[in-house]
Amino acid sequence: MAKATTWSKPVTKVLRADGVQVSELNTSGTPGFKGDKRAGEQLLAERATVLSDLQEKLYANGRHGDNRSVLLVLQGMDTAGKGGIVRHVIGSVDPQGVDHASFGVPTAEEKKHHYLWRIRKQLPRGGQIGVFDRSHYEDVLVVRVHDLVPPEVWEKRYDEINKFERKLVDDGTTIVKVAMFVSLDEQKKRLGQRLDRPEKYWKFSTNDLHERAYWPDYQDAYQAVLDRTDTEYAPWHVLPCDHKWYARLAVTELLIDALQGLKLDWPPATFDVEEQKKLLAEA
Repeated sequence: MAKATTWSKPVTKVLRADGVQVSELNTSGTPGFKGDKRAGEQLLAERATVLSDLQEKLYANGRHGDNRSVLLVLQGMDTAGKGGIVRHVIGSVDPQGVDHASFGVPTAEEKKHHYLWRIRKQLPRGGQIGVFDRSHYEDVLVVRVHDLVPPEVWEKRYDEINKFERKLVDDGTTIVKVAMFVSLDEQKKRLGQRLDRPEKYWKFSTNDLHERAYWPDYQDAYQAVLDRTDTEYAPWHVLPCDHKWYARLAVTELLIDALQGLKLDWPPATFDVEEQKKLLAEA
């Protein structure tokens, strides 16, 4: 079988948020990848094996006291495909090595605390890939768009988030931030599919239709997030998501890059291998 099409440029570069204008984003594009869906799905299958091997190495090191971890932040509007990333990308690795958290409307208990309180409780442990389906950025997105707190409150949060992420990185967490975007037409199509399929009713919320009216406000809010929290230590990647296969392939590549950057090796044995071989032979 012929080798699948590869990337023309590193995905970390083609998706980097630096200078991106949300209002001008081509959500149906496939930056850096010139192949079609079939080629993309073939490459995804190949790269999933690479991701799985790297994740196992991270997990093995965590079992031996290595506190390093990877945190994947998926932030996007409804139907952007966050759940699909979790199923089709994170689903290709050992679930023992994954810490997954989803952040919706804060509970009564969470509202009693600082907005980062619930985030800190879900941070990945050493050796884990953490996945945030929505994240601390809700508190400068939804909160801003719907005036849930005064501007002077959410305005301070950009700097707070930068400091929070700086501390995470210093403590051994590699952060992979992905801002996921679909067009309004594509979102309408996906919402319609949920209404046409009984097995998808559970994914539909009447609030999804309400939120569509705020898309220009969300564009402004996302632009502020990219402009003010895209840092060298925790960069944003802007992901066009009209093509689900492309989004899944791109996130796979981002995670592979992050894990390869850790330069992991297998942890050494904590026992005499030859002695154990001898004892096994005699057992």
